Amino acid sequence: MKYDLIVIGGGPAGYVGAIRAAQLGKKVACVELERAGGTCLNWGCIPTKSLLRNAELYHLLSHKADEFGFSFDNLSFDWSKVIGRSRKIADKLAGGIEFLFKKNKVDYILGKGNLVGDGKVEVEAADGSKSVIEGANVLVATGVTTREFPGFPFDGTRVIGSRDALALATQPKEIVIIGAGAIGVEFAYFFNAFGTKVTIVEMMPVILPVEDEEVSKTLEKSFSKSGIKVLSGTKTTGTKVTDTGVEITVEGKENTTIKADACLVAIGVKPLLPGGMEPELTDRGYIKTDDRYQTSIPNVYAAGDIIGPPWLAHVASYEAIQAVEGMFEGKQPKKVDIFPGCTYCQPQVASVGLTEKAAKDKGIAYKVGKFPFMASGKALATGESEGFVKLLYGEEHGEVIGAHIIGNEATELIAEMGLAITLEATVEDIEATIHAHPTLSEAIHEATGAAYGHAIHI
Repeated sequence: MKYDLIVIGGGPAGYVGAIRAAQLGKKVACVELERAGGTCLNWGCIPTKSLLRNAELYHLLSHKADEFGFSFDNLSFDWSKVIGRSRKIADKLAGGIEFLFKKNKVDYILGKGNLVGDGKVEVEAADGSKSVIEGANVLVATGVTTREFPGFPFDGTRVIGSRDALALATQPKEIVIIGAGAIGVEFAYFFNAFGTKVTIVEMMPVILPVEDEEVSKTLEKSFSKSGIKVLSGTKTTGTKVTDTGVEITVEGKENTTIKADACLVAIGVKPLLPGGMEPELTDRGYIKTDDRYQTSIPNVYAAGDIIGPPWLAHVASYEAIQAVEGMFEGKQPKKVDIFPGCTYCQPQVASVGLTEKAAKDKGIAYKVGKFPFMASGKALATGESEGFVKLLYGEEHGEVIGAHIIGNEATELIAEMGLAITLEATVEDIEATIHAHPTLSEAIHEATGAAYGHAIHI
């Protein structure tokens, strides 16, 4: 059987690309090494959000019960059930994708896919047996894997990556987290909420270094207040595994050696390339693609994390749809330009568009509007008044060029601003849009007014 498209990888790029091609009437196979949904659904985005929800509830009950008029004795948690709930949700959604494959008549093939030339893909099953399938087109969507700290290999208990952290059988009493990107800070919040002593080490001057600096500094203050030790501007210079845990030597904000039960390494990812024919790679080892997502190998395309940053599930899905529609409908695919970035600790962080630094680097004159959630009726009513909305408007035309939110439900609020940038909405458009009261989204309306000196509630 010859397919119209063979997809290697069943994550947010792979399964979405496969289903979209099937919707276009094509005969499609999706080859996945482990389970439909890939890292995001099984060992990343979805299970971490489950753990974070547990952490939010426990933190609320243990720190704010009296504020809401509640009292109780002996609040406790079952670590195995916390972890177990996360795994059940991931399993349920993975089953949902398998159902979608059946619904759309996508052949779902478990095994490791390797390119062997002329549209052929070799599939190696778990038992070592091999078979070859053939397609007119191939979409490589193999994604990335966690990068180890040099000389400090993962062992699953003392030196762990994010995947290990999602299934720890025993809660560590103390943990060091190397790296303060989204993964590092989310796990820092999670472990701290359940009482683990957390130290987070980041070599850049601030945590979440890709975000607006004011947002990053606000989160760092919040973390420090909650008991997380934040060592930003600090380099890890030594690592050691001991009989009882780890010893991490750092230099910077402090020059010390930190002892802990475990160390979570969250310093980034590396490409997970398929075997076989080698496409042209970037200098960082990711697959190079042209403006149609085609690799240097004819009729072999690539999308998602395997073609490089930003390593985000929603970006991967967008790229896969663009690649597939370009293949089969003759459309000129769009490259990713504007996309939201979200971090799901508490307070949440979300952004889209330019930061102040980026605007300055581009020489764009802009106005800034800020509104604190402390002045939001809904935020006060829900007991989550930490943070602010910060919006950037181009000075020449008054269009939205950037949005930065830190606070409760920031990751939900950011969608409005993504749409605003896509539609080139101006300050007049946002102000003319009535935002329901009382809602957190009113902060967007108020921040817009603040940029031009006519916010009502500050």
